[in-house]
Amino acid sequence: MNDKIIKIKMKELPTDLKKEVLDYIEFLQQKYNKRKYKEKFRFDWEGGLSELKDRFTSVELQHKAREWR
Repeated sequence: MNDKIIKIKMKELPTDLKKEVLDYIEFLQQKYNKRKYKEKFRFDWEGGLSELKDRFTSVELQHKAREWR
């Protein structure tokens, strides 16, 4: 799709619809960024907390991880 066509169409819209288009564009960007992030997810961190296994159960570590976020 051509950027010029999008610009022309945007100019033809009333202000309230321009806001709606902008909201939709931001939604698509967030959706794409989430998908992009999921594709790059790796498990190279696996075992990173192994030194804590004697001090905490896996459930306790899950709760700690939630606190650390």
